[in-house]
Amino acid sequence: MSNKSETSNFIKNIMINDLESGKHKEIITRFPPEPNGFLHIGHAKAITVNFDLADEFGGGTNLRFDDTNPFKEDEKFVDAIKEDIKWLGFEWENLYFASDYFEEMYNRAILLIKKGKAYVDDLSPDEIRDYRGTLTEVGKESPYRNRTVEENLDLFTGMKAGKFKEGEKVLRAKIDMTSPNLNMRDPVIYRISFATHHNTEDKWCIYPMYDFAHPLEDAIEGITHSLCSIEFQDHRPLYNWVVKECEMESQPQQIEFARLNLNNTIMSKRYIKQLIDEGYVEGWDDPRIPTIRGLRRRGYTPASIRNFCREIGVAKNPSTVDIQMLEHFIREDLIINAPRTLGVLNPLKVIITNYPEDETELLEAENNRDNPELGDRQIPFSNEIYIEREDFMENPPKKYKRLSPGLEVRLKYAYFIRCNDVIKDEEGNVIELHCTYDEKTKSGTGFKERKPNGTIHWVDAKNGLPAKFRLYNPLILDSEDEDRGFIERINPNSVEILNGYVEPNMKDVKAQDKFQFYRHGYFSVDPKDTTKNKLVFNRIVSLKSSFKIKK
Repeated sequence: MSNKSETSNFIKNIMINDLESGKHKEIITRFPPEPNGFLHIGHAKAITVNFDLADEFGGGTNLRFDDTNPFKEDEKFVDAIKEDIKWLGFEWENLYFASDYFEEMYNRAILLIKKGKAYVDDLSPDEIRDYRGTLTEVGKESPYRNRTVEENLDLFTGMKAGKFKEGEKVLRAKIDMTSPNLNMRDPVIYRISFATHHNTEDKWCIYPMYDFAHPLEDAIEGITHSLCSIEFQDHRPLYNWVVKECEMESQPQQIEFARLNLNNTIMSKRYIKQLIDEGYVEGWDDPRIPTIRGLRRRGYTPASIRNFCREIGVAKNPSTVDIQMLEHFIREDLIINAPRTLGVLNPLKVIITNYPEDETELLEAENNRDNPELGDRQIPFSNEIYIEREDFMENPPKKYKRLSPGLEVRLKYAYFIRCNDVIKDEEGNVIELHCTYDEKTKSGTGFKERKPNGTIHWVDAKNGLPAKFRLYNPLILDSEDEDRGFIERINPNSVEILNGYVEPNMKDVKAQDKFQFYRHGYFSVDPKDTTKNKLVFNRIVSLKSSFKIKK
């Protein structure tokens, strides 16, 4: 067995005990998303936990779409979720839909009615809520609770036949209106809904509620361990009640674990939708939000997300994970796999006055010193180049290690240059530098007669390609003030857009290609906005962080 899930001990130990005791012969898990939106990194954690644990014990994981609410669900979300799971690198054992089981769920509801364990209720939703009681007050029984089995069967089949309006009647489980667990106070298990379903179309006008459907789905599929987030802990008694009273042959076990919380971000689909609807972000694939599509567009790799999810493990108690941990794993992936290249994000033009105007030479550069398999490349050099504006200072402080009048720096892969003249516009802004180069200092010649005042990167101005660079900062700023809503905490500087230049070698890059731009960080080619005439790069993450994984 692999140790993919070494940090998932409490769930893994349950599985080990169940296999050793003979309770189960194999481990079968499932990932059951509702197709009403796009997956985010919290779902990636659930996916990784389910698939890894089943794989570790030689079992399988089903992908099941929990499509019991036709008003919110759409086939486009089904396709997107399948695509995201495959992109993350996982393969499901079987593909199912909750709607595949509607007939069986209906029959199990009929069984409950015949056993006196379910009844049709005429109370309105507000009345049901009032009758339910509170944590300190017991609930009241509905006046329709003691209908006869025959009357309930007649009304329930009438609901199925479309004889009643939406909200006019519901089917409720008959359990205990005095239970300290509010979920056990006669929960609604079927409601009327005249909506066209993406899978069953108009065959049904009654739909099972999640707390009734989910345990039945697990039992029908023979799921051994139903892993879910901690908010379903109080629903577990109802889960077990449904499996038992519906006389399911398979007895799945629900196990809860803490959901993923990340600082400086929003994990709720509802809140992300609000950000989109109100124009704070551009869509579900905006690189600033933690959807799988957003992370993918920003440039995160499947391996980095999987490794992050494995490292944080599974705990029972909720906690907040520092997003720097996620950034650590993308750096760990790209430091080996991403080619290095030259990119100037905020350009300042430099004229090398003693270099021939009509000459361009090709210089040798390695693509990744840490990965020789990525090979070398050639980059052009002429008398006109761009450097970073921040790499020049007219009146520098002591120990300044960049370019300034009278000082000499090394151009990476090229020559030493010395700044001689500073050209300014009418307002006094520096617009161009005039420098000279020393041909004896060419990179690779072993020149050691003097040391430059630092090394800077550059791009040839005559051959470089224009590019747009997006630098991202946290979208949501954390606050100790609990009363501040997330909209109030939106960072107005969550993205900075710069226009600069990259090496001409980048002309054939493809969407999602990833590079390390010297000193700036790791970038990915934006798949949406890049065109033949304009390259757009999203910064995935900066080069360094003080964050360290605890051993």
